[in-house]
Amino acid sequence: MNEQVIAGKTLENWKEEIPVLKDIMNMKNVFWVNRFKSDFEPASKKVNLSKTDVDDAEARLARFASYIETAFPETKKTKGIIESKISAIPAIKAELESYYDTAIEGRLLLKRDDTLPIAGTIKARGAIYEVLKHAETLALENGLLKSIDEDYVVFASSDFRDFFAKHKIMVGTTGNLGISVGIMGAKLGFEVTVHMSVEAKQWKKDLLRSHGVTVIEHNTNFTKAVENGRMQSEQDPTCYFVDDEHSVDLFLGYTVAGSRLKKQLEEQKIQVDKDHPLFVYLPCGIGGSPGGITFGLKQVYGDNVHCFFSEPAHMPSMMLGLITNEYDGVSIDDFDIDGKTGMDGLAVPRTSGFVSKLMKNFFDGGFTLQEKEAQHFLTAMIDKEKIYLEPAALAGVPGVARLFGTIEGKRYLAEKGLTEKMDQATHIAWATGGSMVPKEDMEEFYKQGLEKSKV
Repeated sequence: MNEQVIAGKTLENWKEEIPVLKDIMNMKNVFWVNRFKSDFEPASKKVNLSKTDVDDAEARLARFASYIETAFPETKKTKGIIESKISAIPAIKAELESYYDTAIEGRLLLKRDDTLPIAGTIKARGAIYEVLKHAETLALENGLLKSIDEDYVVFASSDFRDFFAKHKIMVGTTGNLGISVGIMGAKLGFEVTVHMSVEAKQWKKDLLRSHGVTVIEHNTNFTKAVENGRMQSEQDPTCYFVDDEHSVDLFLGYTVAGSRLKKQLEEQKIQVDKDHPLFVYLPCGIGGSPGGITFGLKQVYGDNVHCFFSEPAHMPSMMLGLITNEYDGVSIDDFDIDGKTGMDGLAVPRTSGFVSKLMKNFFDGGFTLQEKEAQHFLTAMIDKEKIYLEPAALAGVPGVARLFGTIEGKRYLAEKGLTEKMDQATHIAWATGGSMVPKEDMEEFYKQGLEKSKV
């Protein structure tokens, strides 16, 4: 018997206390309902962040719109607002029903963060926001910016670039966060260093270097890469560290998606209320992007939006952190989970303590998926919808089938009194990246999906 002690208990103790842990440890698919959360109003009183913080983040991004439009001409159409469209994916809905042999009620949409300008991934939301906020703070503190009422197009001037060139930004990442921090930081003039974990794809390193970013490669996992970046930045007073594990600013950058999605759904005449529920399925690595987006959505829809995070069955760090109530006090290694996943953006062995403790109050649940499921739907998305996503971006897609096709999912709908309302529901799978993937890499992903059999 393995007598290894984790947070004061043996593995056997943990499995007796939390029966679903057996399936998680065996890397089987799990649909988990968060029994720790309460309704939105009481939950809001338990946390330090509020709609005021979300509104502040949205206002800051609006101030920077003129700069973004100038620095990144691809944002001219949206006047410097970094946002993505929503696509209906009826052929994928049919494929889900066939693949999982389950009927799906309501409409299924795809949130296309794979098409976000500048960085082409969901990380463009939080990372770009944090870099911009840091730049604003430095500019105000040093008198370059006299007030927040100025036209922020001045950030594109040589005076600002020369000033930022004396400052550094550092980040640790599996890839996509580094791309967003690197591209925006370098454009402003900062000296940017990105510490990349062993899972990071070569093309992401090459892309960053082409923007003048220093890439330091580590033969270790995400957690170690972040630690190394943090330690190095602490030794330099001119260096700012974008901390994927603990950053409130990063989290708040993602929250702005909530009000923007509401506006998009209204434009499409899609109703969201107690009789027309909204379900959102979000790929989860460290937790910042799905956590922030969920928090933002809850601010606008309250209990009428139901948010589920999605993780690789071989890397369920958020699920372990929440289910054990130990947050970042446990990792997948503690529970003998191998961590082998091609969904590199989700390759995080230990969740964020800050995000998991906060989101215990707001996530409605989570689920895990196998590698072959992500591969199958990557290929299906290309064949049936002509949408090209990277593996991690597919993680949310099976969520709607899990909701309708598992005992836990059906029980959740019954407990919420939603079973009879599901024909009026809207489901959104959040696609997190893919547009920047090189053609040869995408072709390889496509082939993998062709080779995989049904689950």
